[in-house]
Amino acid sequence: MLDYLLNALITLFVTIDPIGLAPIFVGLTRGMSRDQRRQIAIRATVTATIILYAFAVVGEGLLTSLGISLAAFRIAGGLMLFWIAFEMVFERRDQRKMANAQKALDGEIVPDHADIHHLAIFPLAIPLIAGPGAISATILIAASAPSTLGLVGLLVIVAALIGSCLLVFLLAGPLDRLLGNTGRIVLTRLLGVLLSALAVQFVADGVTEIARAAMHVG
Repeated sequence: MLDYLLNALITLFVTIDPIGLAPIFVGLTRGMSRDQRRQIAIRATVTATIILYAFAVVGEGLLTSLGISLAAFRIAGGLMLFWIAFEMVFERRDQRKMANAQKALDGEIVPDHADIHHLAIFPLAIPLIAGPGAISATILIAASAPSTLGLVGLLVIVAALIGSCLLVFLLAGPLDRLLGNTGRIVLTRLLGVLLSALAVQFVADGVTEIARAAMHVG
């Protein structure tokens, strides 16, 4: 159980990357008041929590209903996570995130109540917090839960990590200045290497499961 929870914590922490969201949040909310930033931060994190909880609980059943085996999804999810790790190591992930953020800002000059709702959902909640990588990792980890208690532990970890996103958003300005550009680069690359190893493990587990099934059928 401890190994399962530790793996879940590391995988989701690296995939969601709360610290890496700080400079993006600062850029998205530039010119807004502290209250507006707080509203955006709360709405975005609550939305992302609901999304990841939904996939953790019904994700495996959804795959089954679509005729997708868990082994196949492990391979696909592992490849997706590996691509994210590749982007992190070679400094491409931040560029992609900033591009998504810029799409939300194009044509918007004066932030109002509608903008707060818009920015909280896109791009903050989706895809910056609960993106394809985080959703895939959540489904894979939930499907591997050793028991109901393990699934509950996963939900607690998801809540804690997204809570850390909320804290990062509220402290985004000072945190971004503290890390600096060099600190962000070093941290991102280290986490990218770790995520790549976890992604390869997902793929290996999927291939092994398919091979065993084929041998059993044969």
